[in-house]
Amino acid sequence: MSTLPEADELAAEWQASRVLYPLYSALGREFAIDLPACGDLEAGVEVPTQESVEQAQQWFADMDQHIQVHQLRQFLQTTTLTSEDGLRAMLQHYLNKLQRSSSDRDKIDFLLVQFFSHCAPSGLEDEDVEVAYVTQVLEPIFNTGDFSAPAWLAPLDEYLRAANDCRNLNDLLSTGILDKGRKLKASAGEKYFVPGAMVAFTRFSFLMRRVFFRLMHQDLNVILDGLRELEVRGVSTLDGRRAQFSVDEPIARLRMICQSWKVMFHAEYSSGQPLRMLVDLRAVINAALARTPSSASGKPARPRTKAAVARAASASHSEAPEFVVSNDSPDSKDGGSA
Repeated sequence: MSTLPEADELAAEWQASRVLYPLYSALGREFAIDLPACGDLEAGVEVPTQESVEQAQQWFADMDQHIQVHQLRQFLQTTTLTSEDGLRAMLQHYLNKLQRSSSDRDKIDFLLVQFFSHCAPSGLEDEDVEVAYVTQVLEPIFNTGDFSAPAWLAPLDEYLRAANDCRNLNDLLSTGILDKGRKLKASAGEKYFVPGAMVAFTRFSFLMRRVFFRLMHQDLNVILDGLRELEVRGVSTLDGRRAQFSVDEPIARLRMICQSWKVMFHAEYSSGQPLRMLVDLRAVINAALARTPSSASGKPARPRTKAAVARAASASHSEAPEFVVSNDSPDSKDGGSA
């Protein structure tokens, strides 16, 4: 077998494949993707044959078919293997595809935000995340193209202003801002892949992620404070059916679940069901606090009966505003990007 004639170009492609391979292999192990290893990449071959390159191309194509968007998001936000070179190689891998599916678009969208987050300084203020700055960071990915923001993306600034006005997750979810951003992205079609559009969506998603994390941590802290206060007042269980828990859910268990949510939402922030549970749980706790007298003497109040707690939680269901969050399937969600 002979080496490839276009030595420089193909050597660069093989080098990018060698950078990508450890990430893809680890991702495959993480989610039990049952595909055999790519022989020459596994062996660390430095000078490939034509057959080696073709086998590697097919292997990555097969892996791409198995990797779901939410898996890529979860893996890259929790692994220690992420690097600037790795993210750049993965981005260029997807951008260089001749035909890109909606799944490819969502992966590119997340990877752009992840690459920008990786490169941006930790102390970056929201007001400094201007289009020009995002362009400067992302320009090496695209090399060339029109970086001006298309006029049809003007609503993104309106969505960001509305998101920054939200006081809690209930406000954010009720406005439907996350869905509006997703729908605008999905309706773009091939226009999404214009560099100026990708820059604008990256900026929007990065800033929306910051809004989400701020509100999420705020709500979780309110919930945890409320659970502690209820324990002080002698309450040990809550009727959590509104938030899809049991009729007599132990407060200690709810506290553990809230701590786990902090980790889960770090990697996934657009899944409808858990967010709805979090917001409903806050409503249940607020209602229980309103109906549970605090001890004037400073001593813990006597534990209430389960029936009394159930009545308080049931009453809260009719008083708190309802909201709608789309039920995205795992492969259609795009947390990490709005």
